[in-house]
Amino acid sequence: MSVDNFKTNIYEYLETLPTLTFLRLFEKPATCLAIFRLLPSIGRQIVMSFLYVETDIQIQDVNNWVNKDGEKMLPEALHKLARLRILNHQNNILIMNETFRKEFRNALTGGGAQQSFGLPCTTPDKHSVDIPFLDQYATQQWESILHYMVGTSSSKKPSRGVLNLLQRSQLMQPSSSDNADGLQITNKGFQFLLQDVNTQVWAFLLQYLNMAEVLQMDLVEVLNFLFQLGSLELGENYSVETLTQTQQQMLEDLRDYGIVYQRKRGSRRYYPTRLATTLTSGNMAIAGAALKNVTAGDTSKPATVNGATGATAATGADEESEQGFIILETNYRIYAYTESPLQIAVLNLFVQLQSRFRNMVAGVITRDSVRNALIKGITARQMISYLETHAHPQMKKKTPILPLTVVDQIQLWEMERCRLKSHEAYLYHEFNMQADFDAAEKHARDIDVLLWSNPKKRTMVIAHGGHDQVKGFVKRRLQNPSRG
Repeated sequence: MSVDNFKTNIYEYLETLPTLTFLRLFEKPATCLAIFRLLPSIGRQIVMSFLYVETDIQIQDVNNWVNKDGEKMLPEALHKLARLRILNHQNNILIMNETFRKEFRNALTGGGAQQSFGLPCTTPDKHSVDIPFLDQYATQQWESILHYMVGTSSSKKPSRGVLNLLQRSQLMQPSSSDNADGLQITNKGFQFLLQDVNTQVWAFLLQYLNMAEVLQMDLVEVLNFLFQLGSLELGENYSVETLTQTQQQMLEDLRDYGIVYQRKRGSRRYYPTRLATTLTSGNMAIAGAALKNVTAGDTSKPATVNGATGATAATGADEESEQGFIILETNYRIYAYTESPLQIAVLNLFVQLQSRFRNMVAGVITRDSVRNALIKGITARQMISYLETHAHPQMKKKTPILPLTVVDQIQLWEMERCRLKSHEAYLYHEFNMQADFDAAEKHARDIDVLLWSNPKKRTMVIAHGGHDQVKGFVKRRLQNPSRG
């Protein structure tokens, strides 16, 4: 899932950067490696095929490298490599960026003089911490933000920087209640909660990048440090000596997010947490799965150094959370087998909770509870999606997963309040050939950005967030003389 008009993918952000910025980014081997790891599989294969070939390569030669299954993915992969300035297309010849080629080779072979992969501390840390402690710390810091978003009463209020970021990113907005200082979750905020941990972290960091530009921080230094963190070793401590002034300032913000750990402000060493080391892993599930022993339990227990206690939690509750923990009945009664304060707080956004037991909460979905969620901008589709995602295994054996009576009623309650919706969108029309329109319409439908279409008039409306993808598809198709 993706948040409307809210980028959660670092690639979407990178492709908007100017060429000069890429040239500076490519000067760091760690950044080249990170961007390579973010590429799709076929894109990585193309880069490796080009890396040690000094002569020009014809596009036709590249077409011969792939089988029939890869032919469909090749144009999109080449397009991405071009948007990332890794490959340049000139007169049917593909040329690799020389700066990227040189520094990516250094990343693979250990060459180059710069400490772009961090400088491990050579002196022992008197207050050393272990991996379980770092996992516990990262979970406490990150979940404190999520708890605040859903309004958990016992949650610690995040720092001012985090609050500013939540509001600037429109994940939260000023509360309409009498509490003028409070914030409440928005539609985007609820959709944000449905993402996996890695996607959430990148979405947050991308907003941080936008704010960094406003604060006139060096964007290249910020990006280089984020990519560097993704290549560091979990449990190792690194010196701040090789960091620029901008990057040292970033450490304070990244501590608030749980991405790095420092014992105190101004410390000359820092530890990357698992949230940092999985930033460019290419697997969105790694961070969440690796932290599973702490995310499902009560993270309010104090973490300790040297692994004394701290990073152990109720794995049974976590397994239920991973497999699904919600049972919904046709009478709108809901039973959630979880002890996670965060999951209970999310449910409380649109469910009237009535009873709480040691490992279960019970409640009912009512018109008022759904309307309260709708007022906050949470949609019926998001509520239904959350219930389906976290449905108990017994529920998932059924088809459909949720009782249709409840699903239909939630949608009807939304229709009572939202009879008319407005969307930012783009109108596509005046296609010269029906085949071009049909292909573009199919592509838009496949990526779920088609809002409306009229094949007879060769006209369609595309969601704002999908405009660049559809525009690129149409442009590439029109440039293909063999289209049919």
